[in-house]
Amino acid sequence: MPSNGGKRVYVNGPEETIKYFYIFRLADGTIKRFDISLDARTLNYIPPGNQTPPEWAKLSYYKCSPCTLDETAHEFCTIASNIGEVVNAFKDSASYENAHVLIMTKARDISKSTTIQEGMSSLLGLYMVTSGCPVMEKLKPLVRYHLPFSTIDESVYRIVSMYLFAQYYLKGKGKKPDWELKKLADIYENIRLVNAGMSERLKNAASRDASISAVANLDGLASLVPILINDTLASIEDSFSSYLLE
Repeated sequence: MPSNGGKRVYVNGPEETIKYFYIFRLADGTIKRFDISLDARTLNYIPPGNQTPPEWAKLSYYKCSPCTLDETAHEFCTIASNIGEVVNAFKDSASYENAHVLIMTKARDISKSTTIQEGMSSLLGLYMVTSGCPVMEKLKPLVRYHLPFSTIDESVYRIVSMYLFAQYYLKGKGKKPDWELKKLADIYENIRLVNAGMSERLKNAASRDASISAVANLDGLASLVPILINDTLASIEDSFSSYLLE
C-alpha cells in the first residue's frame, strides 16, 4: 500500500482552500459576483484583507441571545462582519425580483433561474456557517459538500447524516453519542435565535427586503427540520431494506 508520508488526505484533494463563486445575473442584465474562499481543513471563511465592517456589524449592535462571544475580544459579530458586501450589493433589491444564479465549484457548476431571495439564502448560508459563529459552527460539516438549492427532503437527509457522523466521532472519542437525535432540535432552536438576531441587524442595513427575506428563507428551513425529521426518516426507511434484512 503506498504511503501518504503521514499527511492528511482530503477527499477534495490537497488544496489549501475551497472556493465557491456565486454569480447573479439580474433581470436588467446587471451581474453581481461573489468569491468565497474557505480553509480546506477548518472550513473557516477567509475574508479579503481590505474589508471594513459596517456599523451594524458591531457585536453590541444587536447581540443574538445564544451568542457566547465576549465583546471585549470581538468588536464585531463574526457573521455580520463578513456579509456586508453581499447586503450592500442587494440593498436596493426586492426579494421577489428574478435572477439567474450560477454557483461554480471545482467539482461542478449549479445554476437556477429563481429569485434574488433564494440565491441570497444559499450565499448567506455559506457565510453564516463559516464565519466563526459558535452557534452556526454545528452546521459547518455541511459546507464541504455544499448543495445549493436543495429540497427540504435533501436538506433533512444531509443534516441527519451530518449529525450521525458527529455521534460516530463522539463515540470514537469515548463520549456519549446521541443516536436518537434528541439534541438536534436544541441545535436548531439556537440557530433560529441567530436568524432572528441577524434579521434585526439587517433592518437598518438595506432599503429593500432582499437580505432580510433571504435570512427568513433560511429560518423557514430551520423551523421545519426538527418537525420533519421523523416523517422523512419514516418515508425513506424502505430504501434501507437491504440493511434491515441482514
